[in-house]
Amino acid sequence: MPSITVELTETQIKGLEYAAVSPQDWADNALTNRARIANDEIVQTAMNWYLDNGVQVPATREAIVADAFTRGIVKTAAVRQQEAEAEQAAMMEAQGV
Repeated sequence: MPSITVELTETQIKGLEYAAVSPQDWADNALTNRARIANDEIVQTAMNWYLDNGVQVPATREAIVADAFTRGIVKTAAVRQQEAEAEQAAMMEAQGV
């Protein structure tokens, strides 16, 4: 299973200890919940695509998320940003800027 490691200063840890009983539990909850929200969005986007295109829906949420990336229904934020930057550069070049 992938792991995410974050390094904080002593001051940042003190701030989290002030805000939460357990900084680790708070971080785990924040990351897990954000991932759940993103996966819900991916599933909804993919379901709409499947229905619009008459494609059989995979059997599990995990399979839907994986399939959505494989088919290009969704892209990572990094890929979307690269595409937007390339589009912006092309527009600027076309305008002679």
